[in-house]
Amino acid sequence: MPAGSGELAQLAFAGFDVETAAAAQHPACALLPQEAEEAGVSTFVWHRRRPFHPERLHQALEDLCCAAARSRGRFWLADRPNTLLAWDAAGGALSVESVGPWLAALPDAAWEMVPPMRRAAASLDWHPEHGDCCQHLVFTSPGLDRHGLEQLLEFCLLTDAEYASGPEAWKTLPTAFDSLLDPAS
Repeated sequence: MPAGSGELAQLAFAGFDVETAAAAQHPACALLPQEAEEAGVSTFVWHRRRPFHPERLHQALEDLCCAAARSRGRFWLADRPNTLLAWDAAGGALSVESVGPWLAALPDAAWEMVPPMRRAAASLDWHPEHGDCCQHLVFTSPGLDRHGLEQLLEFCLLTDAEYASGPEAWKTLPTAFDSLLDPAS
């Protein structure tokens, strides 16, 4: 006798935790690939603590998108220091979206509302000054120019003087991502 649709759904999801699966897909928790070189395809992992200068990064977007067949990860902009941004690019097309606040931007009381997997992922990479805020981008492509890509990404970060000015000054930097992140603007 065939099981009813409710029974089938129960069987299909037995042992599957939907909330855990959803948390694992969040850009703050996603397991990004490791550095690799295989069959002529390179994977370059770039991780930094300093925020991007919004204008310099925006000016470099086309070059960054074309530098690899696929790239993804999470990043932060100096003019939006509390906003966790997701990066997803393939074939020259880029998607940038806000996926909420960094945990470091949340009051302690709000942490209880954050899925345990995200709290655990943040604690593994916690920085005393910036918390979980970071650049963590992965680029994969045949013939990847790692050195050129790294130089371009480093150029997009805040300079020492800009960084030293602090988060309140960062918020006054020229905005460049409003059209991507706030389309109604």
